[in-house]
Amino acid sequence: MLFKRKGSATRMAAATLRERPVKERPVKTPPPETPPDNIPLAAAEADGELDVRALGRALWRRKLAIILPTLLATALAVAAVHVIAPHYKSSATILYEGRENIFLRPDVEKTTTAGGLADIEALTSQVQLVLSRDLAIKVIKELKLNQNPEFDPVLKGIPSWKYALIAAGVVRNPFKQTPEERVLESYFEKLSAFPLDRSRVITIEFTSKDPKLAARAANAIADGYLELQQQARQQQTTAAGAWLQGEIAKLQPRVEAAEAKAEAFRSRTNLLLGTNNTTLSNQQLGEFNSQVALARAQKVDAQTRARVIREMLKAGGPIEASDVLNSDLIRRLSEQRITLRAQLAEQSATLLDNHPRIRELKAQIGDLDGQLRAEAEKVARSFENDARIADGRVTALSQNLEELKRAAATTNEQDVQLRALDRDAKSLRDLLESYLAKYREATARGSIGNAPADTRIISRAVVSNTPYFPKKLPTILVAFLATLVVSAGFVTTSELMRQSPAQPRVRPAAAPAASLPAEEEDEPVAAAAAPVAPLVPEPPAPPAKPADFGLARSPLGSAVTHPALGVAFSAIDDLAASLRAGGEGGRRIAVYGVSRGVDTTLGAVTLARALSRSARVVLIDLALGAPNLAAISADPQAPGVAEAVRGMASFGDVITRDKLSRLHLINAGRVGGDAAAILASPRLGMLIVALTRAYDHLLIDAGAALEVPVERLYRLAPRGILVATDQDAPATKAARDRMATAGYADVAVLDGAASAADAAAAA
Repeated sequence: MLFKRKGSATRMAAATLRERPVKERPVKTPPPETPPDNIPLAAAEADGELDVRALGRALWRRKLAIILPTLLATALAVAAVHVIAPHYKSSATILYEGRENIFLRPDVEKTTTAGGLADIEALTSQVQLVLSRDLAIKVIKELKLNQNPEFDPVLKGIPSWKYALIAAGVVRNPFKQTPEERVLESYFEKLSAFPLDRSRVITIEFTSKDPKLAARAANAIADGYLELQQQARQQQTTAAGAWLQGEIAKLQPRVEAAEAKAEAFRSRTNLLLGTNNTTLSNQQLGEFNSQVALARAQKVDAQTRARVIREMLKAGGPIEASDVLNSDLIRRLSEQRITLRAQLAEQSATLLDNHPRIRELKAQIGDLDGQLRAEAEKVARSFENDARIADGRVTALSQNLEELKRAAATTNEQDVQLRALDRDAKSLRDLLESYLAKYREATARGSIGNAPADTRIISRAVVSNTPYFPKKLPTILVAFLATLVVSAGFVTTSELMRQSPAQPRVRPAAAPAASLPAEEEDEPVAAAAAPVAPLVPEPPAPPAKPADFGLARSPLGSAVTHPALGVAFSAIDDLAASLRAGGEGGRRIAVYGVSRGVDTTLGAVTLARALSRSARVVLIDLALGAPNLAAISADPQAPGVAEAVRGMASFGDVITRDKLSRLHLINAGRVGGDAAAILASPRLGMLIVALTRAYDHLLIDAGAALEVPVERLYRLAPRGILVATDQDAPATKAARDRMATAGYADVAVLDGAASAADAAAAA
């Protein structure tokens, strides 16, 4: 089986992954380092990359094809900007406040706080008002734009060339439009209005050939916009006043009728009002109820006082009730008693008890005590009489109260009807009063000469001295640069397309290329190339040194080969086919060796390249004691497994490509003294799981089976392959036993000697 590849890639494979004798063959003498000027641009490419110097020389050769169109376009641009009539733009700005004067608001809305910010919908609506047709017609009449040829092209006549365009249907016939439509179309083409971002400011811009007319038109539009707003507000106020006046005229007779009906019903039912806006019956009922309560209180008070005095008299002790002591007679009798008792005490000091004087004093004191008790009895009887009087009043008032209650019960229904009539009259009266207040406010606003508008002009348009169109210098520069770029691009494209695919490819080289085997010549397209120099024999390439790949010489590398490396390898093909057919069991494979050396890495690389021809394959270097994969990586200095496990690199950083195939590689990285910790890290398992999801096959270059933790690698890759040059050697048997102990049930062994024999037969 033969496989053809470009010379540089094949020489790398021949120098790094195998050693074999090479047949001598003639080589081409390299052309000079700098191609001559007459070589086409496509022929000056090397390995598909554009030669910038050849491109510059091609552009210089055809400089006239670039310079002449550029100068012509620049001249036309200069002429055009001087021929075209200049247009001038003026702008006026309006502030939309969205509120009115606080002194003209209703009383319930009069506050000194500022109005809320206007939303974008309100600003957009105001912009549409600026662009309204009514305002446009008013401005056109005010400035007499319908008499200006700039706005009505029919006034200055239509040139003959335009008649041809109208006949061809390219340009619309202006005579099919009314004069008003023509002027309005030109007016709206020259007018633009828009709100400024993050503000309540509206900008009005107007363009015209006459700078004074542009300024006048912008100011006229702003003034007309404010006048439209004032007229609208004035119309609203007038309409509101007229409506309120009509409603007031309707409400006044209704209020009068409702109030008259309520009063007539009140007089007819004798539900006259007294104080506090209550009916007389209810007022009398309340008064009698209060009198009954007062009489009952007086009765209870008199009875209580009489009972207290009689209890004191019954006890025979001194009477200390305040009602008794406050009597003038009792007060005088108490004073006389005190005097007599003092005399008795004085005489008792010298006289005996049977002395006439002592007996006289005691008799007088006893008489005074009797008078005091008699007087207390009178007070008690007076309180009892008061209680009987109060009881009679309670009885009389209660009878009157019951009569009033019976009378009130009969008038409740009439009272309910009266309250309903009063409510109706009150609601109509309140509505009438509110309408009257609003009507007075509307009348006051209508008397103001100019109603307040929601907007005001903050900047009026001024006459501009600088043309808005055309911009002379920018237009000329754009024409110059655009023509220059287009011309240069056209020349470059034509030069690139001049070289046909059958023309030879001339590659400048600094040194003679190494000879190639006959089965690794360039593609057939090179055979069609014209001879450039005489052919001379090339000395055979020297054998590759181990330092070229960083590996020691291996029997597997010299005897067993594969189409991915440029020669046949039937054992690898069979093994790759079995792995493809193995389904999930053939996705994660670990390749072990009997001992540390090149054989393991060569076997893993050869198998991975065979699988990568029809699937996505990644090869990981976990032979951390002697890593070898970096030698065939497109980026040998890229970080690898060690950096990924330590969290110092991502997937995109550690994944590289094989120089000779579609195979993806992950180098060992800077391991240092952490080989055991890296193999035992949980992050390594996470890395393997993530790669298994992204690739069809994942291969691990595990190194020597007797020197690595096979049990740990078995959990990462449950399919094992052993590379051995001698299957009967004790070291091979020990490696197989170690793998079987770790859990590998079906171990495929690559026999280097048998593969060498197959390769010799195929040759």
